Amino acid sequence: MNPDLGAAGLVINPELVAEILTRFVRNEIHRTGFRRAVFGLSGGIDSSVVAYLVVRAMGPENVLAVTMPYKTSSEETRRDSAAVVADLGMQSLDVPITPQVDAYVAAMPGITQMRLANKCARERMTVLYDQSAAFEGLVVGTSNKTELLLGYGTQFGDLASAINPIGDLYKTQLRQLAEYLGVPAAILNKAPSGDLWVGQTDEGELGFSYDQVDRLLVLLVDRRWQPAQAVRAGFDAEFVERVVRMVRRNQYKRRLPVIAKLTNRTMDRDFRYPRDWGT
Repeated sequence: MNPDLGAAGLVINPELVAEILTRFVRNEIHRTGFRRAVFGLSGGIDSSVVAYLVVRAMGPENVLAVTMPYKTSSEETRRDSAAVVADLGMQSLDVPITPQVDAYVAAMPGITQMRLANKCARERMTVLYDQSAAFEGLVVGTSNKTELLLGYGTQFGDLASAINPIGDLYKTQLRQLAEYLGVPAAILNKAPSGDLWVGQTDEGELGFSYDQVDRLLVLLVDRRWQPAQAVRAGFDAEFVERVVRMVRRNQYKRRLPVIAKLTNRTMDRDFRYPRDWGT
């Protein structure tokens, strides 16, 4: 297979993208009547890019970065989060989630590693939305397009937000933007990880690299290729089938709850607006 297949579709103009996303953050927060932003900072590339964008958009005094470590969170995560906060001069708050998560786990014998990881993700989101009320800031999401398509995130956990500036950027594109924005090299160079458990990495859990899957996704999603076209072009048939299955299976995570239709103006079908009225 041509190693560059699909790669051309992943090249971005980071300066232009940064300008568009900065305006997006500012405009969408102001439309709601808010003047501040709140987000979860993990020390990874996704949340770090969001940090640089929201500070550009709102100013460091109007941004609250919340770190929410669990007892298994790595020292690297703490270090890299602190480096971003120091570089940007934004407000920050550290809220360890170990006590409340462990209280729940103690009442749930036999809880699996994945259930624990999802519990941590949802606990962090409850903290973020409480801090949204305390700080009077809108919650900004940190999930990229690759994760959203593959369903690689926790529903009502890290996938929850009021606005998401990076949701239309594949992980490969996000790296380009991160480099342009000046995200610290230690974050750029480390293996992507949700720090879900000791030694966990995204690519190890997924079973393929972001570079590999992004080249396939840009063809299937953005260029609307059929899976058979990708196979004929040289992608492994089993890999294509698996990715297509993941995208289809996780559609429910990318939409509001399905509402049973009884009237002619049902919320998720006939009453869809990109933003609030009058803005």
